[in-house]
Amino acid sequence: MAAPPQPTRIGLAGLAVMGQNLALNIAEKGFPISVYNRTASKVDETVERAKNEGNLPLYGFHDPEAFVNSIQKPRVIIMLVKAGAPVDQTIKTLSGYLEKGDCIIDGGNEWYENTERREKAMAELGLLYLGMGVSGGEEGARNGPSLMPGGSFEAYKYIEDILLKVAAQVPDSGPCVTYIGKGGSGNFVKMVHNGIEYGDMQLIAEAYDVLKSVGKLSNEELKAVFAEWNKGELLSFLIEITSDIFGIKDDKGEGYLVDKVLDKTGMKGTGKWTVQQAADLSVATPTIASSLDARFLSGLKEERIKAAEVFKSGGLGEFFATQEVDKQKLIDDVRKALYAAKICSYAQGMNLIRAKSLEKGWDLKLGELARIWKGGCIIRAIFLDRIKQAYDRNPDLANLLVDPEFAKEIIDRQAAWRRVVCLAVNSGISVPGMSSSLAYFDSYRRERLPANLVQAQRDYFGAHTYERVDVEGWFHTEWFKIAKQSKI
Repeated sequence: MAAPPQPTRIGLAGLAVMGQNLALNIAEKGFPISVYNRTASKVDETVERAKNEGNLPLYGFHDPEAFVNSIQKPRVIIMLVKAGAPVDQTIKTLSGYLEKGDCIIDGGNEWYENTERREKAMAELGLLYLGMGVSGGEEGARNGPSLMPGGSFEAYKYIEDILLKVAAQVPDSGPCVTYIGKGGSGNFVKMVHNGIEYGDMQLIAEAYDVLKSVGKLSNEELKAVFAEWNKGELLSFLIEITSDIFGIKDDKGEGYLVDKVLDKTGMKGTGKWTVQQAADLSVATPTIASSLDARFLSGLKEERIKAAEVFKSGGLGEFFATQEVDKQKLIDDVRKALYAAKICSYAQGMNLIRAKSLEKGWDLKLGELARIWKGGCIIRAIFLDRIKQAYDRNPDLANLLVDPEFAKEIIDRQAAWRRVVCLAVNSGISVPGMSSSLAYFDSYRRERLPANLVQAQRDYFGAHTYERVDVEGWFHTEWFKIAKQSKI
């Protein structure tokens, strides 16, 4: 392999699809880069791609020591390997050759506490450490991802010039990267980004289900509807790719490919972590939680086939006789319902980030997060501009729902939202994302909830006490004795 004429600017270890593409992106932006992978063939493949994609300044190494020594000091190495044990293994391999002041960056989807543990361990060796969320899939990694680095600020400053050029560039708002904050904040923010993505994808799937199952739209019509939606307030990467998906014909048979895809969803774990963190912090995230439940239920394909048989013979088919609908009105209603439900999903994600930031003292800037998600990442959408403006107007905004502009939009769309949820329920179609978003909105906007009864029950059976609306303090009532006496 050709050695670099002088030390390279940065190193990258881990050359699966994301690693290869990010390395080529860095090289293309004019930063000579050294690459290493435990499997030598991946190194050769990446070097070959660099040659074919414009003789990019990328240098491959089969030996970890030679790889580390080829990088200019203080050395910076990005790892893009699978979360968990492989990260520890890679750190062990590389750290033996690193010197004080060098820096390791984990660009994988890592659990934030692992990053904090590693940052402390590295500090004891005199090394700097960053956990950096990278969003945008393989396409984003190659042409401009959204980057969420957190950890050592000193380490961030080492490579800020590279990240600013490599990140997605959005006119009017700049590169999609910012220093997120201390500790594992970069990983945490990326995790919640993925949770919001789960919610977004579920809501779009429900919109599709209602339009197809009740509205009887063909794939061609669905393609046109989503393409049209992508010109308005729903303009986003996920809406755009959804439109594309509906137009792709099956290459192995008749019809459209989307109809041949098995209805079982995979997952990597970030959505589950998001919901667990929400529970730990007592933050309601019902839209994200319902999207996770929907994925769990989709996995029960064999059980669902049997259940469909049971309930088919039970006469449910006649009960859900298809209703006559005005197609155009339905399309318009579903668009409005999707937008309103989406506001709730983002509001929940932002509230979770804020709660964690307060707990950990990270001082995260929610408006700045919305800005760096505007390009490169999977949830990029014109809608994020509005979120940034909402936090610019009021950095202490309690909930996106009460921002004056978002509040007005929800009020304008709530009738359509309710119609779609009712239509789905009456047609026997599950819309857990849309209905849990609506329940979230309806709970949040009500001054009084039936929680008084739940608290009374808790006091009745467990003497948990309760507060009153008219007198300060905590109270306990002998509900059982009083009820018993009244029955005598």
